[in-house]
Order: sequence, then C-alpha cells, then structure tokens
Amino acid sequence: MIDHGPSTFLKRLSDPYWFQAFGCVLGFDWHSSGITTTVCGALKQGLAGTEADTSILVAGGKGRTSRKTPDELFEHASRFGLDGESLVYASRMSAKVDSAAVQDGYQIYHHSFFLTRAGEWAVVQQGMHESAGSARRYHWLGAKVDDFVCEPHAAICSQRTEQTVLDLVANDSASTRDATAEVARERPGIVQRELADMLSLELPKRHQVDLRRDVNPRNLAKVLVTTYEAQPEDFEALLTLKGVGAKAVRALALIAELTHGATPSCRDPARFAFAHGGKDGFPYPVDRDNYDASIDWLRDAVTRARLGNTDRMDALRRLAKWEAA
Repeated sequence: MIDHGPSTFLKRLSDPYWFQAFGCVLGFDWHSSGITTTVCGALKQGLAGTEADTSILVAGGKGRTSRKTPDELFEHASRFGLDGESLVYASRMSAKVDSAAVQDGYQIYHHSFFLTRAGEWAVVQQGMHESAGSARRYHWLGAKVDDFVCEPHAAICSQRTEQTVLDLVANDSASTRDATAEVARERPGIVQRELADMLSLELPKRHQVDLRRDVNPRNLAKVLVTTYEAQPEDFEALLTLKGVGAKAVRALALIAELTHGATPSCRDPARFAFAHGGKDGFPYPVDRDNYDASIDWLRDAVTRARLGNTDRMDALRRLAKWEAA
C-alpha cells in the first residue's frame, strides 16, 4: 500500500494467486477455506484505526459478522463523505449474485468488503460445498464491474470444478436473464398454469431444477405475487427483491427456458483452480507430469515472445528458479 497505493491493493486482493501468496507471507499454512477467513480477519483487525495512513477500510467477515456489513459501510461512508447507499448495494448484490444467480453448490458464509476513502471497493467472499467439504472463493473488483449480472467477477478460485451448475451471470445467459425478468412480470395465474403443465414433464439431467423437489407451488405463488407487484425492469432488479432466492430464481429460469427457448449457461464459472497439487498432498499430491508440462509451455511462450535479450533472460531465470523450487 505504501509503494503502490490503496487502489493497487484492492486490485491485488481481487487476484486469487496474489491473495493466496499473501496469506502464505502472513504466515498461514495452505488451507483453501481457512486462509480466506484468516487473511480477511487479520486485515480487518490490523487495519482498524489506521485509515488515516492506509486509506483502507474493511467491513464484514465470517458468519454472523457478515450480516453487520451494511451498518459498518454506512458508518465508514458517513465518516469519509461517501455514498453509503451505493456501497451497501454493491455489498448486497455481490452476495446475492453468488448465492442465487451463480448456483454451483457452494453456500456463501463469508463476506468481506474492502473500501478506500475514495469510494473504490473490492469483495472477497467464500462458499462451502457441504457434501464435498470443499470451499470456493469469489473475488470482485468494483473498478471492473460494469454490470452486476453480466460477468461481474474478477475471479473465482476453487479446488475443483462442478458438473452441475446454473450460471445466470454468464455472457451466454443474457437471453435467459431477459426472459426470466419477463416471466417475473407476468400475472401469477399465467405462470402458475405454465408450472402446472411442467410438473408432468420429464426433464433431461442437465437441468438444475428438480420440479418435484425444488419447486413448491405454494411458495412460488407468493414469490410471483411479489415479482408481479414490483414489476422488475430487468434481471438485476429481480435479484434485489426480498424473498427471491436461489430456488425462485431456478424456477423462473426454467420457466423462461421452456416458454421462451432461452437456455442458460451450465458451465462452471470457476476459472482458477489449484492445478498442480501441493507437496503436502493437499488438495491432492503434486501431479508432476502436468507440472512439468506447464513449465515447458511457459518456457516456450517466453522464448517465442518478442522481448529484448535482457527481459527474456530475466524471465527465463525466474522460471528456472520456479522449476527448481
């Protein structure tokens, strides 16, 4: 922060590789879920009271602490003349997107909001896959969020990729988002009749909605009244409505696909994972063949790059040190 400023610090927090390395520098052992909560907790405690020097403020945390995020953000905003409403909106939307619009099997339980005195922000939050016992970290950088419901993440870091996913914030889900909002604006009776017809359908396995398990007509009827009365203009507005959670979003997306032909993305959005394993065997033993192939690919890329001799040699030396380690 001293050398590069608070904006660069937020950018680096949104980089999963830098975040992981930062945790190791702080002295925490490799642990996919623990390193997230400990690093964020250490930053919140360590930076408290230093805002005048660092220009960094931290809100939120793990479990119940995360629920205090709005109050903490309003307090920070009043102290430094910032727009508290927009900051709280960013916090709530990032949490809602990763709990309802990206349905990958991970339940969000940790939410840390990083803020500069200039109003810039970043979010690091984490979910847990209960049956698999694995964690997934979601990174957001406010400066790169042009649209909260279209490719908003800086990165998603995971130990594994999932086969059953509903990603409504993918570029490929644009038509589904539009159709879902349109269905939400319909009269409840019309949508309920469509739903009644669907209960007799046998859907392919790729669908993320089990009609008999996930769609409760009575509960959905209440949601449909809410959405009809609110008339959300788009998918983002739909997500902000109270009571519109993951199951309601799944049901509306399914109805939208069957009535409008708008197929959502089922590809796991996690782009960064632990590709090579660890020497301690976690999350799995090092895959030496894959590790060596990655190094060879990087060496070839550096060799082919249009660099000056000095830059090329420096890059190769760094790569050699990495290989030796």
